[in-house]
Amino acid sequence: MRDVQIERVETIIVDLPTIRPHHLSMAVMRKQTMVIVRLFCSDGIEGIGEATTIGGLSYGDESPEGMKLTIDTYIAPLLQGKSARSANALMSLLDHHIQGNYFVKSAIETALLDAQGKRIGVSVAHLLGGAVTKTLPVLWTLASGDTTKDIEEAHALLADGRHKAFKLKIGRKPPKEDIAHVAAIKEAVGADTVVTVDVNQAWSESVAKQGIAQLQLAGIDLIEQPIHKTNFDGLARLTRYFEVPIMADEAVATVSDAFKLAKVGGGSVFALKIAKAGGLVNIQKQAAIAQGAGISIYGGTMLEGTIGSVASAQVFSTLPTLDWGTELFGPLLLTDDIVKTRVRYGNGVMEIPQGPGLGIELELNQVEKYKRK
Repeated sequence: MRDVQIERVETIIVDLPTIRPHHLSMAVMRKQTMVIVRLFCSDGIEGIGEATTIGGLSYGDESPEGMKLTIDTYIAPLLQGKSARSANALMSLLDHHIQGNYFVKSAIETALLDAQGKRIGVSVAHLLGGAVTKTLPVLWTLASGDTTKDIEEAHALLADGRHKAFKLKIGRKPPKEDIAHVAAIKEAVGADTVVTVDVNQAWSESVAKQGIAQLQLAGIDLIEQPIHKTNFDGLARLTRYFEVPIMADEAVATVSDAFKLAKVGGGSVFALKIAKAGGLVNIQKQAAIAQGAGISIYGGTMLEGTIGSVASAQVFSTLPTLDWGTELFGPLLLTDDIVKTRVRYGNGVMEIPQGPGLGIELELNQVEKYKRK
C-alpha cells in the first residue's frame, strides 16, 4: 500500500463574536479566539483541528498566539514528510520532542484522526473503537452575571426544550453574593432541573467548606473545582466531607493527574476535556482510570467552536457511561461559524455528525472573514 505523507501544516487564528459576554472567575469573554489547524496530505486529504483557550493566558499557560507559534515553528517541520496514517506514531513523536503544550497536541491529533477517517471512510469515533450513541446530553451555562437575566434565559431554554440542565459560573464576586445568585436561580428553575456550580478555583479550602455547605442546602446538584487545581488533598477532603458531588476539572488535566486524583479520592466526578488531556486518545485513558476507581465522568469543554466540540463529541460518544452528560455548547455561544454545516441541538442533546472523519468541513470564505489580519 502506497504511503501517504504529510505535506504541510497550516494554522489560522480566527476571532468569532459571541452572543453575550461570558463571565468566568478569571476572565470575561466577549469573543472566542481559535487556532484552526489544516493538515494537508499527499493523497489530497485535508484534516482539520482546533486549539482554543479561554481569555488568552488567563485560564492556562497556552495562548492562541503562542499555540500558533509553537505549531508553525516546531510541530509543522517535525511532521512534514512523515507518514500520515498512524496518529499514535506521530503523537508519540511529538511527545518525545515537545514537552507539555497539550492544547496544541490535541488540535494536531484531531487533524490526524480527521484525515485518516476521511481517508478510509469512517468516523473518528469508529477509529477510536466505535460510538455507543449518536447524541450527547448538553447543558447550558448561565454566565451573564445578572441573576434576573440568567433566570429569564433559563426559563426560555427550558420552555424551548433546547436544554434541560444548567451550569452557573461564580467566583468573581464575594461568596455571599455568588451563593445568593445561585440559590435564586436554583429556586426559579426548580428541584427537577439539574444545576451545576463552577467556582473555577476561586475559593480557598476554608471558604469552600462554608460555601459548599450553603450550596448543598440550596439544592445544587454538582460543585465543580471549588479550590486551586494543585490542591489534590484538599479536593479529597471536600469530596469526603460533603454529600453533594465534587467535580475535578482543572485538577484532572493529564492521564497522570487522573491516576493521582483517583488514588487520593480527589473528586467523585472527573470533567474530561480533550484540550487539557492532550488529545482524544488520552480521554479514553482517563475514562478508564475513572471507571476503575468508581468515579463518574462529565464531558467538558474549553468553549471550543464547532471543530473542537465535534472532536470532543466523537470521543465522548465512545465512552460506555457519561453520568453527568456534557457541556459541548460552545458553537451555540457564537453568533456565526466557520463550517459549512452547523451542529444541530435540540431536546437537551447535541446530534453528532455522522460523516467520515469529524463529519464537518471548513467554509473557507467564513474563515477568511474572521481570520485575524
